Amino acid sequence: MRKINIYLLVIFVLMACKQPAELIIPFSNSEIEYSGRIDFSKEEAADIYWSGSSVKINFEGTSIKALLKDESGDNYYNVIVDNDSIFILRPTTKKQYHELASNLTKGKHTVEIFKRTEWDRGKTSFYGFKLDANSKMLPKSNSKKRKIEFYGDSITAGFAIEDFSGNDSPDSTFTNNYLSYSSLTARYFDAKHHCICKSGIGITVSWDPLIMPEIYDRLIPTDETSIWDFSLFTPDIVVVNLFQNDSWLVNVPENEEFKKRFGENKPTNDYIIKAYERFITNIRKQYPKANIICTLGSMDAAKKGSEWINFIKTATTNLNDNKIYTHIMPYIESTTHPSIGDQQIMAKSLSQFIDKNIVW
Repeated sequence: MRKINIYLLVIFVLMACKQPAELIIPFSNSEIEYSGRIDFSKEEAADIYWSGSSVKINFEGTSIKALLKDESGDNYYNVIVDNDSIFILRPTTKKQYHELASNLTKGKHTVEIFKRTEWDRGKTSFYGFKLDANSKMLPKSNSKKRKIEFYGDSITAGFAIEDFSGNDSPDSTFTNNYLSYSSLTARYFDAKHHCICKSGIGITVSWDPLIMPEIYDRLIPTDETSIWDFSLFTPDIVVVNLFQNDSWLVNVPENEEFKKRFGENKPTNDYIIKAYERFITNIRKQYPKANIICTLGSMDAAKKGSEWINFIKTATTNLNDNKIYTHIMPYIESTTHPSIGDQQIMAKSLSQFIDKNIVW
């Protein structure tokens, strides 16, 4: 009996040794497809900050997990399986694996994790993927030929887009960049895109201490020494949707950011126009060949008769550049940030303008 038990134990050990191991794919694998300004300076992980950043993998297998650690536990991601089904993932502050898909049919699959939330919620560190036994990683998809970069505020970020209560809640649960006009436009053109945005931000003044001209060239948005290498992503089109927050704040002299930026007096029209010109000029220096669309919408700064529309038109006229365009998206009257439907209207407006005016 004892010999039989030993024999069975040996067989069990041998069978266990023959079990295929799960496939670990580190973040540095060249077949992982990244999109967005992502920090690869660390040896063990890639750090994700900006809205709309994504990580994508093609593979053969039936399940997949991602090893993640979130700085705050307040970031949310869309997990997109086979370009179809979507569910929401909230990484924890503990480094751990999160299941992205399971019980898939045998064969080829694509999984993407897409950052819904803004960088003020902190970074997410991505360490890699884990596939089930007998799986195989596949080459990444052919690079998308078109590229778009967006600079914007909460409208571009998709702030409160899924707050259907009408409360315009700042809870990150309701922010979803995937449904913003920026992401919708990029998907319409099958373009790779970067989204440099922050709720409350402006060109001359913001509700928070930083203005867009101070962070537009950063990799890590909170670190003034972290400079983005613009050669890593050269867009065909740059879309700038800013001035909404400026339009409010220049009329609030008691605000601390107003005092810091302007002192006691409201900025002159010339000051505002020149600030816009300087920002667009800086974008042009980084992308000499890009088409630049200066837009506004869909909140009240884009309302018919708004002086902010004229500021943009005057600035673009002064710049005298035939590849700099002005396009004002529809003003949509509302007491809250743009809804999903509003964002779709904006995306349609912008996409139609691009189709009509730009060959790319």
